[in-house]
Formats: sequence, C-alpha cells, structure tokens
Amino acid sequence: MCDRCHQLIHYHRGASILHPSIESIEATISESPHRRNHIFHVLDAADFPMSLIPNLTQQLKIAPLRTQNRRSKTQRYMQDRIADVSFLITRSDLLAPKKEMVDKLLPYMQEVLRNALGRTGRNVRLGNVSMVSAKQGWWNKKVKEGVWWRGGAHWMVGKANVGKSNLFEVIFPKGQHKVVDFDSVRNAFRHKDSQDAMSASEAAGTSGREEFQLREDEEPEEEPILDENALLPPAQKETLFPVMPVISSVPGTTASPIRIPFGNGRGELIDLPGLVRSDVEKYVKAEHHVEMLMKRRMQPDRESIKPGQSLLLGGGLIRITPTTPDLVFLSHAFVPIDAHSTSTAKAVGMQTGERGSGVPCIMTDEARATISSAGKFKLEWDVTRKYFGSTATSHAGREIKTADLPLTIYSADVLIEGIGWIELAAQVRKPSRKAQEQTTAAGVFEDFPETMSALPFPEFEVFSPEGKFVAIRQPMCGWLLNRPKPRGVNAKGRPRKSMKSAKAQRKPNARA
Repeated sequence: MCDRCHQLIHYHRGASILHPSIESIEATISESPHRRNHIFHVLDAADFPMSLIPNLTQQLKIAPLRTQNRRSKTQRYMQDRIADVSFLITRSDLLAPKKEMVDKLLPYMQEVLRNALGRTGRNVRLGNVSMVSAKQGWWNKKVKEGVWWRGGAHWMVGKANVGKSNLFEVIFPKGQHKVVDFDSVRNAFRHKDSQDAMSASEAAGTSGREEFQLREDEEPEEEPILDENALLPPAQKETLFPVMPVISSVPGTTASPIRIPFGNGRGELIDLPGLVRSDVEKYVKAEHHVEMLMKRRMQPDRESIKPGQSLLLGGGLIRITPTTPDLVFLSHAFVPIDAHSTSTAKAVGMQTGERGSGVPCIMTDEARATISSAGKFKLEWDVTRKYFGSTATSHAGREIKTADLPLTIYSADVLIEGIGWIELAAQVRKPSRKAQEQTTAAGVFEDFPETMSALPFPEFEVFSPEGKFVAIRQPMCGWLLNRPKPRGVNAKGRPRKSMKSAKAQRKPNARA
C-alpha cells in the first residue's frame, strides 16, 4: 500500500487528483476491448440532480437514450459496439428511513431527472433508473445480477465523490464462475476424429514425431508490448475475491481507471476517476472538508425565518434571505453543517467578517470577499395536500378539500452542490370571499378560483461564494418522511417507581 492510500484509509486526508475531462473519459471508453459495453451514470441522492452530466450520450459518442416510441430499438450499434446507459442514484438511504419509502420516491426522481435532461429528456424512457444504497444493501443484488448476466465491460462514470468506488464493491460479482456451455461439452464428446488422427500419426512413424519436435523447438510467443500512451491500463489478474478500490470521503480518491475482470473472461467492471464536481471546498477550511459530506440520514429541526431574518449555513457559507415582506418561512436543513436563523443585519455582518459570533464558521477568510447573490427564486410548487393529508373535521366527520382551505402552502428545495438540500415552505393566506367577489366584479380575475396561480409566489434570495453552487428543484417533502414520530394522545411516559415501599420505610415502627 502506498503512502497516499494509507493516509486516505486511516486519516481521511490526502491530495486530490487532477480531475479528468469528459473528452478523456470518452477516449478511455473507446479503447474498450469488449464489443458489449454498459455505462453506469452514477448520481448522488444528496444534491440530486446537480451531479448529472448533461448530454452524456452525445459527449461519449454513443447511442442516445431509448425514446418512448414503441418502435425504438432496445440496442444500437455505434462504431461496431453496443453501448447503453443506465442511471444509478447512490446513497438513497439519506432520503428516508425505510426501503419502501424510498421506492415510492422513484416516480418523483424520474420526473426531476426528466426536467434536468432538458429538451432531450422529454420523450425518453426512464425505466433504467435505480435507487441503490451500498450501506443498506437496497437494490444492490438486482444490479449485481445485471452485471453478471449482461457481461462485457461495465463503466462507472460520474462526478467526484458521488459514491462510485463504494458502489463498485457491492455490485461486483465476487466468487462467480463462468457459466457452463453444455453445447461445447457435447461437441467435445461427439467429435473424436482429432484424437483418432493423432493416434494414427503416432503409429505411422517419424512424421508425427518430427512435427511435434519442431513445435517444441519453436520459441514462445512474446507478450504484447503495452502502449505507454494508452489511457486504459491493463486488466488485473482475475481472482474470485479481488482487492477492491480504496474508499474515502476525500474527493478525487481514484487516480486512474481500475479494471477488475470476473467470470473467467466473461466481463469486467471498470471504475473511472470522477469528473470535477464543485469548487466549494476551496472556500472552506481544510479541517472542515470531511464534515461537508453527508454520511447519515438527517432529522432536521424546523427553523422559522421571520420577517427581517435569514438562514445561515456553516456560519456564513450560504445565506438564504426571504424577500417577500410579512411572511414567515419554514426551513428544514438536510445538510451536515450547522444551520440557524438570525437577523439579516447580523447574518450579513457574519458573512463579511465585520461581526463576530459564537457560531463556528467553516468559511475561509479569503472567501468572505467573494460572497455574492446566486439569484432570486420562488416557491412555485403547491404542497398543501401533502402537508395536510386527509384533513377531517371532528364534528361532521367529513373530509375537507384543500381547495376549500383558507390557505395555500408553497415549497421548494434549495440544493447546495456536494452538501445537501434545504426544504423551504411558506403558508400564504387566500383572499377572503368578499375580496374575491370584489376582484371578480372589477374584472381583475374573471375566473378567480381557477387562476390562483396568478397570485405572487413567495420569493427568497440566496448568497454564496461567487454566486455559485446553488440550484432549485421541485420539493421532495423530506420533512414528512424524516420528521420525529409524534407521540400519541394516550402515550405514557417513563414508568415511575412505586411509593408503597418508601412510605412503609417512613412509617414509624409501632412496636418500638
């Protein structure tokens, strides 16, 4: 083991590699010795879909994704090879505590991925999306069986620190042997002419011996000379249980492609170096780099952002400031760094370094001068039905429709690249029925109940280093999946000790 691997495994520190470009990844895959190739596009569930590589099939010069047309082909040849793509969303155990809850999120993930693909993803089939977890073992067996029966080369492509090497270990078919080809076995027993011919030549005389002697005197074939300019290194010696790649939370751990064959030449699994993901680490102190990776599922506290307040992450690395006046925002921070709400004036002073605070700041001093606005965003998605569920009145026992409620809850997820996401929600009160009648009579809204989306959405502004590393997506409503379990009405507390023995000890002895 080299010193770098020793530092990465035991001390979680080490120098990151120079991340390759997508052109070098394409050149590496083009050197594949296999005719059948399969590409695993690995995505991270913590900031999904910010780890998506746009136009991956075009940049790798392979066949595009299969469309929803019923006549579209399942496989296509590109440059005399078959290469298809599937999406693996790793670390799905960060989203919900149970596998059944994560499985129900698959349609939501497919919709978010379709929107992230842009125009190319409108008519694309997304049945090749899987949510896996190397830690909990969710859907790993299915992916492993696909690797074994598909055969050929399987490439792990993705950005840095998305969990490729960790997933590599659990989906590699260890201990597998080559499937027996019964047709070849039958043909070997049927065709014995070669053996009969060899026995006849031995009986004939020296002709067979001379030919055999000439073959023995021939020099063995030389091993092929390795090309020093090749991007793809030679494959390792095949074993049933090979040594897996080094796993570390430091981004850029895998320095070069790692090829591990399986099945006696049936195929191989190849781990590629990660593409550059984010430069947010250069704005964070070195001792806090490991803390930025979400390693366990978060159960965040609900923070209320009142008018005139802001939400700070990491002591000033990210600041979220609502711009809609007289409106209270609720935030649920699914991030491994500290998050708290404070006044906007104090938050600005903490970001610029003009004001101190007892909260530890993970941002470097040089990064304070680069803080700028990442843009203004809106809470555009209505989540009233999800937050209220089936609301029923206690006196009538009937369900109340969300359209009849006097309020609407809007929400959105703010993504921090490589760190996590913050769920924001705001409750907007609908105008009274009298105001609706007045606006309808004035002709402002001809059909007011159907045009509720014409009302202004709650807005907020995000500040980050150089105005980067921030995006927005449709809300997942992760608070409903990870909130603390509410206690029942008749739930009892901790059982208390009986006082009968204590009273008996206090009672004076009558005989004494």
